[in-house]
Amino acid sequence: MPASDAVAVSSGADQPAAHAAGGWSWPLDPPHHILTGFQAPQTRYSAGHRGIDLEASTGAAVHAPSDAEVYFAGTVVDRPVLTLQTSAGVLISMEPVVGSVALHTLVRAGDVVGAVGSGGHCEPGCVHLGVRVAGEYVSPLLFLGGAQRAILLPLG
Repeated sequence: MPASDAVAVSSGADQPAAHAAGGWSWPLDPPHHILTGFQAPQTRYSAGHRGIDLEASTGAAVHAPSDAEVYFAGTVVDRPVLTLQTSAGVLISMEPVVGSVALHTLVRAGDVVGAVGSGGHCEPGCVHLGVRVAGEYVSPLLFLGGAQRAILLPLG
């Protein structure tokens, strides 16, 4: 999804970090506008977009999408990154996000865990949300709801 094709996604409620159909909460308060969608790479090292970019304002509160533990909070290259790990081992990374919780803190879905910072590839006004399952990037929409179902078509 090109950056110019912003999509508004409804979480089903107008409350901050409302639970979506997939069981997780959105990391930002509504409305939820996806600026760039997930694009799986052909191989582990190929080009792709390993998450979604959500429209955001610098300083806006960032919420934990799921119950998790703070796995990493710091700067990577030129941007602040916050990574949470669920009890199932799913890693949730958000950038640029300045964490407001200490390493190894247990957080609940919807808790404020930081604020939108600056830096990164989608400056200004965006949070990149990436999700890894067993080391592989997957679309965050699988957990937030809103992922399109695959439809198998006959050959020929």
